Amino acid sequence: MDNKVLDFILNEVKFNRKVSLATITRVEGSTPAKEGSIMAVKEDGSIVGTIGGGNLEHNVIKEAKKCMENSISKMFKFKLTNDEGSLHMQCGGDADVFIKAFIPKDKMLLVGGGHVSLKLYELSKMMGFYTVIFDDREEFCNKDRFPKSDELIYGDINEKLSEYNIDENCYIVIVTRGHEYDEIALKDVLDSGAKYIGMIGSKNKTKHIMEKLLSEGYDKEKLSKVYAPIGIGLGGQKPEEVAFSILSEILLIKNNGKLSHMKDIMKWY
Repeated sequence: MDNKVLDFILNEVKFNRKVSLATITRVEGSTPAKEGSIMAVKEDGSIVGTIGGGNLEHNVIKEAKKCMENSISKMFKFKLTNDEGSLHMQCGGDADVFIKAFIPKDKMLLVGGGHVSLKLYELSKMMGFYTVIFDDREEFCNKDRFPKSDELIYGDINEKLSEYNIDENCYIVIVTRGHEYDEIALKDVLDSGAKYIGMIGSKNKTKHIMEKLLSEGYDKEKLSKVYAPIGIGLGGQKPEEVAFSILSEILLIKNNGKLSHMKDIMKWY
């Protein structure tokens, strides 16, 4: 059973889904749980494995859901008695349970490994994003160029993007070497459910691609949610300046921010 629980946890983490691992670290007296018992708890409260059932397991599931909601891991002490503040059980023992919450990572998916992507990768890692680079050119998709990348995905961009698990924790930046490749990448991720999809390019280029995709039957509402041209108008044309404007836009979306000067808000003078 333990192997089944651990395999389940690994699979949930692999697919970037919330899950908790509850472990009985200590028992004393009479309890339904055995020391070392483990149980996986999903976000909806469903479980794999058991730590003994009953009111103890019910309360551990409840606390595991709170841990996932608050992105914390925590040790809990349960009294299995009928005293005040206990679980009102007749066992009479105590149990300590450690709940480890596995929280989905915010992923930056950089489609293209050129100059802007390189600078955006540096900023992305600085801000704590799990950073993935896609490119079909080996010289632009290697550990020498992106030494701190979490994943390097080399090969046909269309194929690799289609295979990749993209969810609401993903922020996608399309910065390939040409508008034809940008268009292919956009088609691949348009229905992905990513939190953010941005595509680099001039107004004329992005207008051309959007009109082409509309004529091919792609959903107008989904296309309207693509950030293209990409970034916030901070000025500057250097790769690092463009990258900074893109990351600023992503953080604005990620944190539900407002595009305003703090000076207008603080009114200290």
